[in-house]
Amino acid sequence: MNSRSGPLAVVAAAVLWGTAGTVGTLATAGSVSLAAARLVLGGALLGALALAAHRRTPGRNVPLRWSLIFGAAAVAAYQLCYFAAVGRTGVAVGTVVAIGSGPVFTGLLSWIVGHERPSGRWALATAAAVAGCAVLVTGGRGTGGVDAGGVALALLGGLLYAFYAVVAARAIGRGMESGIVMGIMFGGAAVLMLPVLALTGPGWLASPGGLLTALYLGCATTGLAYLLYGRGLRTTPVATAATLALAEPAVAALLGVVALREHLSLVSWAGLVLLALGLVVVALPARTRTDIAAPGTPRAPARSPH
Repeated sequence: MNSRSGPLAVVAAAVLWGTAGTVGTLATAGSVSLAAARLVLGGALLGALALAAHRRTPGRNVPLRWSLIFGAAAVAAYQLCYFAAVGRTGVAVGTVVAIGSGPVFTGLLSWIVGHERPSGRWALATAAAVAGCAVLVTGGRGTGGVDAGGVALALLGGLLYAFYAVVAARAIGRGMESGIVMGIMFGGAAVLMLPVLALTGPGWLASPGGLLTALYLGCATTGLAYLLYGRGLRTTPVATAATLALAEPAVAALLGVVALREHLSLVSWAGLVLLALGLVVVALPARTRTDIAAPGTPRAPARSPH
């Protein structure tokens, strides 16, 4: 995969994530049970694919890194923090804080761990994208009644997302196959979320509609999406990938308008445009000294910071 296709893979993953909300309305399950089923099915698929890939290369040992185990715990904990935050402070505020803080925490963590300072362009574009996301989700309305505990849980969710994204990027940057990295992390998370699925009542999976919905959410919005995200991390800095993932709420909003006949205010449309502009700026390849000195000279593909 070349350096230009990496951002496209990340955006494709975000597009799949953005369909989850609309498809989820087809199920009669509660949001926590639905998220648990999605992670259990998707994690099982990613784990099975990773095991199959490992068996195709039996002579190659895959080192079991404790960071990936902690990453699996972070994947599962993110789900719980997000829904706990939404339950306390509402969908709009919980979503904006959790999703919006993710790129900021990712940039900081990648700077601390990889000693690579994010560029000024990334900072400005990310600020614009996060602001656009906030305006899009809230519609410019005030956020009265915000629960401080809910905001704290949403911030913890953003930090957990940043942690497992950086862990995955570092493992891939050190030479591990992206599919195996995602299989270990999400397969482990699936095991951790099994009790949550059992306790929240999985009976809705017995209906054809519920099962089909869960299969789509698990296979497409988790399995396929994180395969694409992992492939994108091969050549895309993790801070950039986290910002590009903000395409998710934009896709969700547009699907709500088209499929669910929802209405977006003019302020929300302005937020959507601002978010899109931020993503375009982030996705543009940076000009290096090599580009300026010798435009025709081929470059080595960029690696994830590690």
